Amino acid sequence: MSLNLLSEDVVPEHAVDVKHEAREFAEEHIAPNAEEFYRTGEYPWEILEAGMDAGLVAQDIGEEYGGRGLDLEQMLAIAEEFYRADAGIALTLQLASFGAEMLEEYGNDDQKERYLRPVAANDQITGLAVSEPDVGSDLAGMHTTADKDGDEYVLNGEKYWIGNGVEADWVTVYAKTGDTGDRYMDYSLFIVPTDADGYVAEHIPEKMGMRASKQAHIVFDDCRIPEENLIGSEGAGFMMLADFFNHGRVVVGGHGLGLAAAALEEAWDFVHEREEFGRHVADFQAVQHGLADMRLEFEAARALNYRAARKVEEYDNPGLWAAMAKTKSTEVAVDNAEQGMQFHGGRSILTDRRIARVYRDARIPVIYEGANEIQRNLIYRQSGEQQ
Repeated sequence: MSLNLLSEDVVPEHAVDVKHEAREFAEEHIAPNAEEFYRTGEYPWEILEAGMDAGLVAQDIGEEYGGRGLDLEQMLAIAEEFYRADAGIALTLQLASFGAEMLEEYGNDDQKERYLRPVAANDQITGLAVSEPDVGSDLAGMHTTADKDGDEYVLNGEKYWIGNGVEADWVTVYAKTGDTGDRYMDYSLFIVPTDADGYVAEHIPEKMGMRASKQAHIVFDDCRIPEENLIGSEGAGFMMLADFFNHGRVVVGGHGLGLAAAALEEAWDFVHEREEFGRHVADFQAVQHGLADMRLEFEAARALNYRAARKVEEYDNPGLWAAMAKTKSTEVAVDNAEQGMQFHGGRSILTDRRIARVYRDARIPVIYEGANEIQRNLIYRQSGEQQ
């Protein structure tokens, strides 16, 4: 008696087909390779290329520039399927175009042709450089600068936790360009090729989870880029990034849903197969109640996440709904993974166990895309603003 979560009943009709594509791809390419890539910590280039061939990488980019124009609900459907199979490989697939969405929204035609189209065509991959070694969630407190010098900008500073910082062809960089007295108007976004002089990146030390995804420490040392690499207008970076994160946090909610589903499915199978004291572990009422709670919280998080996706698409209090979806879904993943570990007993600590990998991976999404403590600040403040 196995569970099969991530049903279609809450998925909008237009997202069902791509959900099927994602599930088939995950079953064929991600799940069978998950343990190996966690163990080796290698970058899954072949799986990334297979995802590109399947039309499941960077395809939220519009058809005008060579993508499929997938919307937020479709990207959420892909995320939950990928992350149920393995979070590390899934993160690599979804980071391949991370930040490019802002170029499509705010960039000019020349920028889109030169930089966006190759990403949609899967000829290039990119990344987004925001966080810094000493600053994470305070978007208006970053230190990296971009000073205007003639027809160039000169970047100096550091970025940390940057997905594909080494592997990418170019990254979208968030840097300080002014000192206006309004800290929210002092930042801008730039296209920075990774082969630019003064761009130096190295992989950060190994993580406890999501080892198939690579993050970097980037140093900008008088890194010069042409002024035409400014995205949108100078000083608008904070607002562009805040809007982008509303979409991203819904997708990160999908990361949590996939992990929560994996933990529950794994725990369910184990307790129905394992015997203790002459009966299956699943026959104990305490275990049944634990599984019931896992299912309740998972379904509540999933309903919230798909509702939030619609709210963000409709621009109906997007910041509030995105923060709630991200917080609830990622924390349910942590809780389900912890309960799943407890049900597995001593076997839970074996590194080749799926539940152990899920447990390690689930601790990460509660931090990235804005730590959940920051999300609670947003939820409280924006709930009050609705009155």
